[in-house]
This record gives sequence, structure tokens and C-alpha cells, in this order.
Amino acid sequence: MVSTWRPLDGVLLFDKPLELSSNTALQKVRRLYQAEKAGHTGTLDPLASGLLPVCFGEATKFSMGLLDADKTYRATLRLGQTTTTGDAEGEIIESGPVNVTEEQANAILLRFCGAIQQLPPMYSALKHQGKPLYEYIRKGETVERALRDVFIHDLRLVSLNENELEFVVRCSKGTYVRTLGEDIGKALGCGGHLIALRRTAIAHFELPAAYTLPQLETMDATQRDEAILPLDCMLQDLPMMELDTTELLRMAQGQRLGKNLGLPDGKIRLYSTGKFVGLGELLGTRLAPSRLLASVAQRAATLKSESVDL
Repeated sequence: MVSTWRPLDGVLLFDKPLELSSNTALQKVRRLYQAEKAGHTGTLDPLASGLLPVCFGEATKFSMGLLDADKTYRATLRLGQTTTTGDAEGEIIESGPVNVTEEQANAILLRFCGAIQQLPPMYSALKHQGKPLYEYIRKGETVERALRDVFIHDLRLVSLNENELEFVVRCSKGTYVRTLGEDIGKALGCGGHLIALRRTAIAHFELPAAYTLPQLETMDATQRDEAILPLDCMLQDLPMMELDTTELLRMAQGQRLGKNLGLPDGKIRLYSTGKFVGLGELLGTRLAPSRLLASVAQRAATLKSESVDL
């Protein structure tokens, strides 16, 4: 039987719906595209929705930038109730009156801007001795956790209606918005838990450019493929340089190039004949290969064996 799976490279901006895990959403998109290889860049809980970039094929090699990037969320906090999980999925363990003004809410949110520390929640996928924390809590066990340093770049009140507080936050990698919501509720003196969470941006990618599952399902194959962004879309913040054919062959063979680019040390986007070929690592005036496309390495190996210039 001939496989219907196909090689596919690029990035799809996907709007993950509620009630699906990130992995389930990923597999639905992968099957729709019949892609041989796919991965996502940053987990969203089933009770969260929003931007979930899906990387196909070689795009998975270059996804670390998005995994480490700042993310923006729109969240709704139910004041006056705390739960076992910090969100609407848990059991209510404490209730109390709510008497919060917008002035008080704005003052409290301001206190959480900048560098803060968070205690990772037990109901999370963070691993301890190879197992996610939620497996321990399901058995009634609690694990000692270290405080985590995170950075809140922006935290703004959207609305406050009786016992519901809506806010927008742009935060660093590793921030637990559920924990942030709980801490805000505690600081307001009434407690709180998240009842809605939607990711609206990752780095320079924003939710309005994303596709929903119903949209993708109504497209034909050509339209779906046109929705895929090129491999280098995740790397636009990096400097770039063009390699000639000889330089590309040397890089593909693992050699370093002497280059006085006048740039700080770090990653460089590499192109040849205008096409993206991978990443290099600049150290002083030496440019080394970091991650090259498999097709580049294969082509170089073929040409080397044939003793032909690239």
C-alpha cells in the first residue's frame, strides 16, 4: 500500500480551539495536510485557545526561537473563588466577597510588571524525575518545586465587571498565566482563578493571521498549502547573509568561513541564490554552520562524491 503522507516544510499559524490538547490539535492539522513530520511551538491547555504555530518538516529544526519567545495572552479571572488547579477545571476550595475597584486592580497589576518569581503549579506538565507534576498530584502527592524567575513585559486591565477581571499580559518564556491570575487574586484580597485564556501573539506572529480548523477543512489542498509560511519566517529578527556556491559547499561540509561582517556574535540566517539554506553561528570573524537544511547537506555530499562545484 502506497503511503499518502508527504514531505512538507513550513509553518502554519493555527488558532487552537477550546477542549483540544495541543497534541490532539497538532495531529488533526497534520492529518489534514498529510504531512510526514510536524510539531508545535508551545503547549496550550485544553481550556486555553489561540495561536499555536505548527511546524512542518524542516521547520522543526528552527522552532527554538518561538519556544523561547515572549508570548501575549488575554485572560479572564473569576474573583472571589480559588480552585485546586488555578482554573475552571479544578474544584472550588475557597470563596469570599469581592469588593475591588478599577483603581485598585490597576495598582495591583502594576506590581506584577517586571521581573517576578512564580511557583510552578502542581497541575502542570513540568517534569520531576521524568514524570509530569500532574501525575504526582493525581496520586495525592506533592513535589517540592523551586521558584521560577520570569519577566512580565506588559500587564494591562481590559475590564472589571463585578467578579470578573479581564487582562492582557505579554510575558517571557516559562510564565504560568494561571499562577499569575491566582497571585493577582490573592494580592486583591479576594482570591481568583482563570476562567478563560487566549494566546494572541508569539514574538512577531499575531492571532489574526492564524487559521481555524473549520477554515482549513473548507479549503482545497492548494489553498491549504498557500496558507503555509516559509521556513525562515521564524527567524526574521536575525541578521542575514548571502553565500556563493563555493561558500555554501564549504559550510555544508562543516567548514568555517572567514567573514568580517561587523555583527555581534550569534546566529545568522544564511541564503544562497536568494533561497534560505539554514543558520550559521558567528564568532568574531569566523562563521560556522549551525543548522543547515537536509537538502543542502545531501546536495553537497552528492557533489563532493562527483567532484563537481556546487
